[in-house]
Amino acid sequence: MSTKNSTHAPFPGHPGAARRVSDLLPVFPWDKLEPYKRTALAHPDGLCDFSVGTPVDPVPEVIQKALSAATDTPGYPTVWGPVELREAVAGWLHRRVGAEIGPQAVLPTVGSKELVAWLPTQLGLGPGDQVAYPRLAYPTYEVGARLCGAEPVEYESVDELDGSRVRLLWVNSPSNPTGRVLGKDELRRAVEWAREHRVLLVSDECYLELGWEADPVSVLHPDVCGHAADGGSHEGLLAVQSLSKRSNLAGYRASFVAGDPVVVRELLEVRKHSGMIVPAPVQAATAAALGDDAHVAEQRARYAARRSALRTALEAYGFRIEHSEASLYLWATQDRPCWETVAELAGLGILVAPGDFYGPAGGRFVRVAFTATDERVAAAVERLRG
Repeated sequence: MSTKNSTHAPFPGHPGAARRVSDLLPVFPWDKLEPYKRTALAHPDGLCDFSVGTPVDPVPEVIQKALSAATDTPGYPTVWGPVELREAVAGWLHRRVGAEIGPQAVLPTVGSKELVAWLPTQLGLGPGDQVAYPRLAYPTYEVGARLCGAEPVEYESVDELDGSRVRLLWVNSPSNPTGRVLGKDELRRAVEWAREHRVLLVSDECYLELGWEADPVSVLHPDVCGHAADGGSHEGLLAVQSLSKRSNLAGYRASFVAGDPVVVRELLEVRKHSGMIVPAPVQAATAAALGDDAHVAEQRARYAARRSALRTALEAYGFRIEHSEASLYLWATQDRPCWETVAELAGLGILVAPGDFYGPAGGRFVRVAFTATDERVAAAVERLRG
């Protein structure tokens, strides 16, 4: 029996393999923050973690009950979900977003990050194609491009882009990390550009219900994409929504994409083959969450109080806050390199995200998430006061 394993090619994924997918990707940004987290954890009064922005408040009871009632579901769920779920999504989009849409143009997803990362691949993009995203942006837009071999391209204005090469255009309002909100005119201009060049525009709207000093609008709103009576439609447009923040469902991976019914149907077919299915109890919980506005108002009130306390304390400490008119973050600067600020705050037991996680343009900013508990926010405010 031959034992000449040393002459064989390495297993896929092993060091020395001809091609590893991980080699195509940037370093996972949160790993860089670990040393600063250890410093912050050593504070006598403990860590105040404003870095990742994970929900900490209870899952609303109405959602827990819906999940519990659906736990005895031994059969396979469907990728598209029951029509009742898609009608709940369409109803929410009409009620809260003003979108004229039907259940055939809705698809549940296993969290929004999964969709962002795999959408270019599922659309068939690859080498020679470009995926464009804002200059300051959620890192997973770039990851999604690299996973399929497409070229990631940053933009400040869509007019900078090469319409003959861009196949997928991301917009993000309210923005992660800056909290900036794009107005109707800005969104309409992006839609016009995308349609002129036959580019699919995908709008990441996960913070849509968390506007503070501005009223975020969806790309699916008739004032942006056009009224049906005037020939408007959702052709060439998708909107990505998440329940992680507005309903404290990050642990459920509850989200959906909606828009162009032709594109939604294509994604459905691809995802059926690859088994990308939201569990049946989560589908039931999603429908319940979208049917109840009271818990959203209650959670907004919590976040508003935390935002106000942290903003006041940061500004008194010497920070300048830019944008931040929506979302769950304060985009803050001391006009010096972001890692110096991260280190200084870690010494106070406060952990924040460096702005360069979101692109070189963020190199002098930090992102401060106000998703920690009231007690931890109060502790941080006290430390910033000195």
